[in-house]
Amino acid sequence: MAQPSNTFDSYDAVGIREDLSDVIYDVSPEETPFYTACAKVKAANTLHEWQTDALRSSAANAHIEGDATTASARTATSRLGNYTQIFKNAVVIPDTDEGLKKAGRAAEIAYQMLKTAKEQKLDIEKALFDNNARVAGNSTTARELAGAPAWMITNVNSQSGNSGANPTGDGSDARTDDGTPTAFSQAKFDDVMQSIWEQGGNPDTCYLSAFQMNVALGFAGNNNQRSTVKAEDERVIKHMDVYVTPWGTVEFVPSRENRSRDVFVMQSDMWCVGVLRPTKNIALAKTGDATTRQVTTELTLVCKNEKASGIIADNTTS
Repeated sequence: MAQPSNTFDSYDAVGIREDLSDVIYDVSPEETPFYTACAKVKAANTLHEWQTDALRSSAANAHIEGDATTASARTATSRLGNYTQIFKNAVVIPDTDEGLKKAGRAAEIAYQMLKTAKEQKLDIEKALFDNNARVAGNSTTARELAGAPAWMITNVNSQSGNSGANPTGDGSDARTDDGTPTAFSQAKFDDVMQSIWEQGGNPDTCYLSAFQMNVALGFAGNNNQRSTVKAEDERVIKHMDVYVTPWGTVEFVPSRENRSRDVFVMQSDMWCVGVLRPTKNIALAKTGDATTRQVTTELTLVCKNEKASGIIADNTTS
């Protein structure tokens, strides 16, 4: 078939409006499970401090009638602290840009600020999981908070090859990552769970990467069974949300921001975030033909008592 002579078709036409969808599709990950789960408390100083304590071990306790009372030795509480870290991101939009008609958003500055706030939240999640020591900071060095690995010393399953070592446990230094990695396993996980239980902890959440989650799906037990939910759906489910052990029941939560070599077993109420300045969208002074805004948050991580949580470190990641 052929067009009749002098047919004026769409290929000849000038001025056809573009067909651009008025929706922006963003599949970027924005979940922050650890940061979201942490209770938020008020920090009143750039060094946020707290105290920890523990009961003594049980002992024989029997006395004769009329025996004189002697006080047993007491131990002082431990004082710990972490520095607040400033998270700051800015957006500069030329004023001309705000006058343009765009697809997918009414105002460029509003769209970019929302996007920036989500990105900053990911930065916070990463900082909370990072193997990082606290930094006091000065006029030329930024303050930094100590991440979760810097506090864990009691319930640890790690490889001691080369010079790998646990931190001091007060946030002043990080883990030494020189242990030769070995595969994450059910035996490692159960070892840490038992250790936490023996210390008096009640872990409820396990944070791990997608790679380590796939390993966990292979743990022995009912969680590893495949089952068809509905015959008409023709769906096969392989899923594990909760893992039950003699030492407690733990929810497995995949996290994109923690290092894949680290698997964290946490008692959620023993972790919180000390907030000195909550997240704010701030308009900066106008110095030219553009609008500048910044998103700022200042906070730190609080490990109320590290004996209630644990880490399986030095896991292979491929």
